[in-house]
Amino acid sequence: MNEIVVAGAGVFGTSVAERLAWNRNNHVILHTIETDVMEDINTNHQNTKYFPTKFLNPGITATDDDSVFRNAETVLLVLPSSVIVPFSERIKKEAKHNPLIVNLAKGMSDSGAFITEDIPFERRASMKGPSFAIETMNGFPTSFTFGGNKDDYEYFSSSVLPKTGFTLDWTEDVRSVELCSILKNMYAIAIGLVSGKYGSPNVDFLVYTKAVREMRKLLDVYGCSPDTIFCYCGLGDLGLTALNDLSRNRTFGMLIGKGFLFNDEKNAATVIEGRRTIKLIREKIKSLGREKEFPIVENLYKLLYENGKLNEYYMAVLK
Repeated sequence: MNEIVVAGAGVFGTSVAERLAWNRNNHVILHTIETDVMEDINTNHQNTKYFPTKFLNPGITATDDDSVFRNAETVLLVLPSSVIVPFSERIKKEAKHNPLIVNLAKGMSDSGAFITEDIPFERRASMKGPSFAIETMNGFPTSFTFGGNKDDYEYFSSSVLPKTGFTLDWTEDVRSVELCSILKNMYAIAIGLVSGKYGSPNVDFLVYTKAVREMRKLLDVYGCSPDTIFCYCGLGDLGLTALNDLSRNRTFGMLIGKGFLFNDEKNAATVIEGRRTIKLIREKIKSLGREKEFPIVENLYKLLYENGKLNEYYMAVLK
């Protein structure tokens, strides 16, 4: 049996655990700090807090006990990005073996560091892709990019993933997978802004194409392979997030485009990653004196952080 712990029993962690349990060779444990969720899973085989109408595979158990990490062969981190590193440091004290740590969280630290690179385990990977939690839970085929060591990729894809309905592509460039998953939120806001005003696929894809060009350039700025844009974590996740109304980042942009103002941090709490990304990326390109090469980033920053005008944003990104 593959001993697997999914850390985080929220909406996405639960859906991932359910799919991994489709493989009968996987023994899946959900680790959570939510006592009510733990009891619900163990007693009723449900997580009604996040999926009121769904039943989970009866082989899934839940716990709040860190000792489960002692025998884990694979740990999937499905937690808020801000807690990934301290949580990893905590469970390292428990781990007896050399488990594979797979980070599914998306985001950067406040200093602009890439989270997976700071995870204190030898075997670490980043897994990102176009994957809404509800569709994952409903059993639809779902794709990810696995960024990590080739041996770990081959183990994970051949041993853990069979019969789960998950599809992987792969790159050794872990940072590029992290970066694509961060950038797509920012560009989803950018495309949402024009969708809110114009409601036109023509305009959406005009900006989408410019966003892809900027993303490739930013991959190069951060020393990553520009070709990762063609992976599931690149064009796939950008398309899902930027062009689908289930996306919070796109919706945030659309609301501004329709005339609703969300220019303070409190009102923007649900899309904080997208807003933070704009600020972090703009600081990076400004430090290099390359603002003019990234008109979408520059004008998003002006709009959301310098009280810029919407019409000026549209004029800049649509020309």
